[in-house]
Amino acid sequence: MLVLALLRGGVPVAYEVAIALEAPLNLVLVRKLGVHGHRELAMGAIASGGIKILNESVIQDLHISGEAIDRVERAENQELNRRETACRGQRPRPEITAQTIILIDDRVATGATIRAVTASLFQQNPARIVVALPLAPSETLEFFPHSCRAGSDRQL
Repeated sequence: MLVLALLRGGVPVAYEVAIALEAPLNLVLVRKLGVHGHRELAMGAIASGGIKILNESVIQDLHISGEAIDRVERAENQELNRRETACRGQRPRPEITAQTIILIDDRVATGATIRAVTASLFQQNPARIVVALPLAPSETLEFFPHSCRAGSDRQL
């Protein structure tokens, strides 16, 4: 078992979970592709492994161009790489294959970042991913398979 925290908000919650479960704790890095002028609104997200998730409804509703998305993605990819180096140094990413992963963040709004992270983790063939969120709007949960809804203990 491995507890993974999304950088910043997920770390304090994940720390307590890791202690309670006596499990190792590590970080997972992801960057929101924010909408210009709307700091917390995500038009998508990127994660390690070349994962990009787009929130098509936000993009369509706000008429965001492909060029604007590419510009934000390039900037956020640079920041993702910078943070990866700053946080890990020369240490490798944690081993995910065949592990039960408990992925923790402090909250979810659009779900873009958590979906990008889970896609990135699934590329590494974990045994199971448990997404633990203390706060998420019900409409965001619609993006996730039924097996990861509140109260479910089935595999994601």
